[in-house]
Amino acid sequence: MLLSIGIIIVCVLLIIVVLIQNSKGGGIQSQFGVANQIMGVKRGADFIEKATWTLAILLLAFSLLMTPKVGTNNAPEVKSITKDAAANAVMPASPAANAAPGNTVK
Repeated sequence: MLLSIGIIIVCVLLIIVVLIQNSKGGGIQSQFGVANQIMGVKRGADFIEKATWTLAILLLAFSLLMTPKVGTNNAPEVKSITKDAAANAVMPASPAANAAPGNTVK
């Protein structure tokens, strides 16, 4: 449950970070002129790129942690109605077995 919430939060943050980026490389610097003077163009791009990679790695790690372990059998065994019916079925007796010892089957 906790990992599911973490995955949702990481996905939302990753969507926001990707939408902030500019496809031509300008990104957050072209949207906020004042931020260019404070942070500098290079530092803003580095932060956005590092945030994208960090969130992508977190999403991958959370997804791998959510996968079920191979070899663990926590699920209940599924019973087969057909197998149960076949196991409980009585084989029909052969005619020779039903015959009396002195009688012969014709």
